[in-house]
Amino acid sequence: MKKTFFTSLTAVLFIAGCSSGSGQGDMSEGAVSEQEIETVAENLEIPWAIDHQDDTFYITERTGSIVKVEGDQEERQAVELKEELATAAEAGLLGFVLAPDFQESQMAYAYYTYENGDGQFNRIVTLRLDDGVWTEEDLLLDEIPSGNVHHGGRLKMGPDDKLYATAGDAAEVDLAQEVDSLGGKILRLNLDGSVPYDNPFPDSYVYSYGHRNPQGLTWSPDGTMYASEHGNSSNDEINEIEAGQNYGWPIIEGDEERDDMVSPLFTSGDDSTWAPSGMAYYDGKIYVASLRGTAVLEFDPATNEQRTFVSGLGRIRDLIIDEDTLYFVSNNTDGRGNTGENDDKLYRVSLSTSD
Repeated sequence: MKKTFFTSLTAVLFIAGCSSGSGQGDMSEGAVSEQEIETVAENLEIPWAIDHQDDTFYITERTGSIVKVEGDQEERQAVELKEELATAAEAGLLGFVLAPDFQESQMAYAYYTYENGDGQFNRIVTLRLDDGVWTEEDLLLDEIPSGNVHHGGRLKMGPDDKLYATAGDAAEVDLAQEVDSLGGKILRLNLDGSVPYDNPFPDSYVYSYGHRNPQGLTWSPDGTMYASEHGNSSNDEINEIEAGQNYGWPIIEGDEERDDMVSPLFTSGDDSTWAPSGMAYYDGKIYVASLRGTAVLEFDPATNEQRTFVSGLGRIRDLIIDEDTLYFVSNNTDGRGNTGENDDKLYRVSLSTSD
């Protein structure tokens, strides 16, 4: 492993108190001690999603590859898709999650943006790995709205063994409030692509609606579901997700309230932005990758406190937690960041020494 040491710009860079209600705070810089962050892999090309099987990691690249990281070895694996990847901003090969029986089946689920003669859309498919090449097999859900931006794209396996996906509003804001549309939603599927019988709307993949561009999902051990969402230039959100609920976009945002809509647990407020992406839950806290915020953020729903946990590495796209270790990927090569030497990278840091 390659080790990178940071003093004054590492884990626990900012510490802030938060207001009551929606957990809005400005995360000003606080005192820090020296931390060690390891560089696990480098030279990634616009990485987007991470999953792992034991000590082997698989990272999607928006350009259409999957990087396998095993020990100090990196292998860029080809992905053969049935449709042509879109080249729109924020588009490409996005969400990725290994099947529960991956060790035997060599199967995974993927979310990607494509374009053909009918237009540009997002779809959810199965991929199978054979001799270092991933091949698209089954189409689970197609024609999820897509536009110039706001593709959503996160895939996660829920504790109920259902597949969850985040879908953006494709920059058509009215879609988020249209329950019959897949845009601006969190979606829930059976692993074979069918609609779960207990979804909140009959014969519909829609699990929750009123979302602008949700890009992160995670669950606490008791099954509470959380999602991260990009606001409209500010007012980014961390939400607690419940089946069938309306999260307000574009009618309300940030800490605004309305009786039939759900306001967030935390918001970046009117004057700042996080651009939150991938999420994970550990020991009562929610960890969130932050693009515009160039950090890994930590939120405590029980105390309403928040702080910046990691900073100084540029844009952060996704993260996962394995036991007490946090793994995360930078996203400086996406055209919106400042690219450093050998970017982008997969990093890791122990959570057991961060208190």
